[in-house]
Amino acid sequence: MLRKKRCVAMLLAGGQGSRLGILTRSMAKPAVPYGGKYRIIDFPLSNCSNSGIDVVGVLTQYRPLELNAYIASGTPWDLDLVDGGVFVLPPYQTGASGEWYSGTANAIYQNMAFIAQYNPDYVLILSGDHIYKMDYNAMLEHHIKHNADVTIAVRQVPWEEASRFGIMNTDEDGNIVEFEEKPKNPKSNNASMGVYIFTWEKLRQYLVADEADENSSNDFGKNIIPAMLRDGQRLSAYSFNDYWKDVGTIESLWEANMDLLEEHPSIDLHDKKFRVYARNMGMLPQYVADSAQIDNCLVTDGCNLYGACRHSILSSGVSVEKGAVVEDSVIMPGAVIRSGAVVRRAIVAENADVHGGATVGETTGNIAVVGIGVTVPEGTCVKAGEQFEG
Repeated sequence: MLRKKRCVAMLLAGGQGSRLGILTRSMAKPAVPYGGKYRIIDFPLSNCSNSGIDVVGVLTQYRPLELNAYIASGTPWDLDLVDGGVFVLPPYQTGASGEWYSGTANAIYQNMAFIAQYNPDYVLILSGDHIYKMDYNAMLEHHIKHNADVTIAVRQVPWEEASRFGIMNTDEDGNIVEFEEKPKNPKSNNASMGVYIFTWEKLRQYLVADEADENSSNDFGKNIIPAMLRDGQRLSAYSFNDYWKDVGTIESLWEANMDLLEEHPSIDLHDKKFRVYARNMGMLPQYVADSAQIDNCLVTDGCNLYGACRHSILSSGVSVEKGAVVEDSVIMPGAVIRSGAVVRRAIVAENADVHGGATVGETTGNIAVVGIGVTVPEGTCVKAGEQFEG
């Protein structure tokens, strides 16, 4: 038995992220770049580190290679401890056959032995596809104070968007009395963030019961939470009012990047008291030539800029040649925008190469996307909303 831990975190990072289209064709969604030098998974891992939670199980499944290599030993997030750290937990074979994770609850069920070896009092369940900074320890103190069996982080969303979320209806004391999955006529706008803290013994009990139910889809939102409500367990809502963005679609990923270019960004990536850590790839400083025209851009280490860049995110190792134009776009690591190319309202994925005379995106309409490592030939026109794979 390893040293007992107060709280162990389990990070669900195995989803395909199909709504991100070609950006997740060859990698898991949490490995997708964001904000110039980060990846989505940096945020929950950094939150854990900043919250004093030093055992994190990362549950992978779909296209895990990039994610596994990025996490490595967990050093960037100070999660490389002798009696803790970050652990990649793929589905594994037991006996004669292996079994893919069939749902979020089943993924945790298959890893109960990992949790049990730390004999925790509480288990924090996280999702790997959100951009936010959150002190999980404050949520844990709320959970303990309210003697809850499970505490669910919620945030108020605009009423017109409430029907897109799982909605938690509460009484005057903040106890959850009803859960509605994407209701047509929501009774409240308290949306679940997909962040849960369970008392470990209670979680184990419900995971075992859920696994034995042949009709269950083995999902926290669809099965575990409703079952606990039906049984009269104590469910508490923890309100979170700071920046939080679900980056599960092309449009929302682009919007989350553009949020960083506001005069007063909603999320502070430079706060030394609550840092967002990332794996440093050892890039050289950026170079901005005299010919470059830079207006309201986030320019990351290793960029070489000679062209015109306006209101855009330029990730590590990006090159924009003289005579190229980049506007309202996210250029991911290692991409090259060659002389004469025009990129507007677009996401250009890692190591893509946009040749001269090509146009990607338009000034209006949906976001255009160029896939990972794809070459856009000279003269090609990638229209608004189109995903170009070459």
